[in-house]
Amino acid sequence: MKKIKEILIGTHNKGKIKEISYLLNKKIKKFTPFELHIKSPKETGKSFKSNSELKAKYFFKNSNFFTISDDSGLCVDCLNNKPGIYSARWAKKYGSFNHAMKKIILLVKKKNVNKKIKNTKAKFICSLTFAFSSTKKITTIGVVQGNISERILGKKGFGYDPIFIPKGSKITFGQMNKRKKILTDHRSIAFKKLKNKTNIF
Repeated sequence: MKKIKEILIGTHNKGKIKEISYLLNKKIKKFTPFELHIKSPKETGKSFKSNSELKAKYFFKNSNFFTISDDSGLCVDCLNNKPGIYSARWAKKYGSFNHAMKKIILLVKKKNVNKKIKNTKAKFICSLTFAFSSTKKITTIGVVQGNISERILGKKGFGYDPIFIPKGSKITFGQMNKRKKILTDHRSIAFKKLKNKTNIF
């Protein structure tokens, strides 16, 4: 596959747009749904993979641009991997990501009441899909293991970053240096796999 010159980052999430833009080659001209006046599709998939593929196909069809789309979320072990694919919808349900994070911390505490060994395990999952025609696509998955913090920490990053402490770290994604966070998170892992598979970025 030849190197590409233009790409549509198929998401309305400004945090994701910034991260994916950072990961992509600087020489590639990047477009967003905002510039092209394309609305988001309904996320009807039952997995991160199906949702990222649904979005990539939709944005490609509505733009005719090579498209990269993301579906990602936080899965908390003691909450039966919730919020999962409903991560953004939880934020909407509770009024904001800040309120959703407070709810998750509260639920994790309740689940661990009177337990000697606390289970605060969680993981961030990202599915990235690159659509290069109306029928052809490549999807990769990136996963980062970690734990839920006891409180909201840090104002960097976006979404649930301030309550997620990645394995091997003592600070949350929300406290982490921007460049380090972007180059080590779930989105970066999925992108590296995509880059290796396609050799066009």
